[in-house]
Amino acid sequence: MTKILAATNLPAIALTLALAALAACEPQPVQPTVQTPALAAEPSPTTAVGPQSNAAFTTITRVEYVMQCMQEHGGQNYDNLYHCACAIDTIAQTMTPDEYDQAVTFTNLFGMAGERGSVFRDPPQSEQLRKKLKDAKAKANESCFPKSPGTANGSKHD
Repeated sequence: MTKILAATNLPAIALTLALAALAACEPQPVQPTVQTPALAAEPSPTTAVGPQSNAAFTTITRVEYVMQCMQEHGGQNYDNLYHCACAIDTIAQTMTPDEYDQAVTFTNLFGMAGERGSVFRDPPQSEQLRKKLKDAKAKANESCFPKSPGTANGSKHD
């Protein structure tokens, strides 16, 4: 006997298939960032000084940022794609992938009410990382997005 799927089940099925596809992806190996004294004189390409190299951000992190950025700036088009890709590259130069992931988590879940939300609001690193992400995004917006006509340094003068 064949069952016909109800239209209401399609979003759930699509989500299940998307999650299954992501689960099939093999995790990328973690690159060591600790140098031994003998290697300290000559940095390797996998070792970064300060924030990790721009390439350390995973593809999924970059795609998620660019998709959200394009939505915030008026939709999917080549101008927004270019500017949003520039923005995530700028952010990647400022923050490590771990800092970015934690900052996004703290930012997105900051408004959660009650005791569960306190886990994201109360830790001291929450405020520090949210501020660092906000500053990195401001720097990215300043350098990657064109200024509107009639504005000087991004602010209107009357």
